[in-house]
Amino acid sequence: MVECAVGRGDMTVAFLQELLPGKRNGIARDVLQWVDRGAESLLETLARTAFRQAGILVEPQVYIEGVGYVDLLLDGWLVVELDGRHHGDWAQVKKVHRGNNRSVVQGYTVLRYYYADVIHRPDEMVAEVLSVLAGRPSGGLPPRPAAF
Repeated sequence: MVECAVGRGDMTVAFLQELLPGKRNGIARDVLQWVDRGAESLLETLARTAFRQAGILVEPQVYIEGVGYVDLLLDGWLVVELDGRHHGDWAQVKKVHRGNNRSVVQGYTVLRYYYADVIHRPDEMVAEVLSVLAGRPSGGLPPRPAAF
């Protein structure tokens, strides 16, 4: 709710911090550090926060030429798309898959997660992302399999 209100311009993080003085409000003030105006859904907010708490550089709603906006871009090369129920329409599914393909052609890696992943298995989701991030040399292309 806070992120929505800040994103709409109804209030600022600084205003909320002023309303939370004293020791007993420390936890609430700490939560405010995770507020970001970039997310378009609660699912994105929760995933972004989980990734950032794991020390991952996360950019929400990044525009990629030929693809459009992606939900999250991690470490500048790993696209994370978060799917809710709106992706059930076949035309939408095809559009999403074509966007994934264009992302990969441009050198990005794409992972997709669903509501259940973000809400019920966030630790598994973060572990999988960390594993993918660890497999790519910093600033380089993804490792290629050896030729047979």
